[in-house]
Amino acid sequence: MRISNVIIKPIVTEKSTNLGQTGRYVFEVNKNSPKGSIANEVSRIYGVDVVEVRTIRMPGKQRRVSRTSRKTVKTLWKKAIVKLKEGQTIDITVKS
Repeated sequence: MRISNVIIKPIVTEKSTNLGQTGRYVFEVNKNSPKGSIANEVSRIYGVDVVEVRTIRMPGKQRRVSRTSRKTVKTLWKKAIVKLKEGQTIDITVKS
């Protein structure tokens, strides 16, 4: 599910849902996206005003394949925490 070239998908976990109550939302974004383009895409797609964008580069996870070898399952990815203007919300729901 790719929303745009910048925003890949919203991250819906218990922790990110609790952040949503404070006006912050979490997205998986393209590794090469700067903060300005992330803010522009969120405001364009969801029609909200972005106040602040924080980005985090998340390391890939390794899994054991056999007794000695390890294989990287998920490669390096980038997470963005977006703060909205007071009183604005984004409806991010999990579709079953």
